[in-house]
Amino acid sequence: AGYADLEPGDWVVHVDHGIGKYAGLVQRIQDGVQQEYLCVTYADEDQLFVPIHHADRLTRYVGADGYAPALSRLGSGSWSATKQKVREAVQEVAGELLELYAQRQVAEGYAFQPDTPWQRELEASFPYIETEDQLQALTEIKSDMETARPMDRLLCGDVGYGKTEVMLRAAFKAVMDGKQVAVLVPTTVLAQQHFDTFRSRLATFPVRVEMLSRFRTPQQQDIIIKDLRQGN
Repeated sequence: AGYADLEPGDWVVHVDHGIGKYAGLVQRIQDGVQQEYLCVTYADEDQLFVPIHHADRLTRYVGADGYAPALSRLGSGSWSATKQKVREAVQEVAGELLELYAQRQVAEGYAFQPDTPWQRELEASFPYIETEDQLQALTEIKSDMETARPMDRLLCGDVGYGKTEVMLRAAFKAVMDGKQVAVLVPTTVLAQQHFDTFRSRLATFPVRVEMLSRFRTPQQQDIIIKDLRQGN
């Protein structure tokens, strides 16, 4: 059962009553029968007793690390108001997404050419055996790139599952068609790692790889940005 993972003190959310703190399992007598309940504490030290067979109404609270949410107040109606605001916000986002995707359907993107001999040479130089997932992702990404519809694809995978190689091959395919490619990463360390990987894998091809981060001096950054503008 989902509640088995809960520990007293955990933040939880009841679908009808809002955010509270789980206080543990308790035994109570109801209509002469002893039953088990999940006890949840709310604002003003109010308590809610949730029958075990209604445990699916409770879920663990998920929020920003280190952030303690405010306890809901039982019977105040504030939780209903919060849920209504969220519903409206979700509907607004859904509307924006529908509009965006409608625009993408009619927008004209750039259709890349089929793989070049150099593309096949780069891929053959990969020192590992590709996983089935890698090969499927590559096939789908290349198919996206070769159509005129603007590409919109999310590639997910755990650390060490070969996302970088997939990204590198897609970047190389774009460069083979005369385009420049930018790879945006969240940390300077990751930027350096990708820079080293790209330089190493592309060393035998006439492709220039540069990195912009705080590891580069302002003068170096100016030169790289100038060369980007000029398509170098």
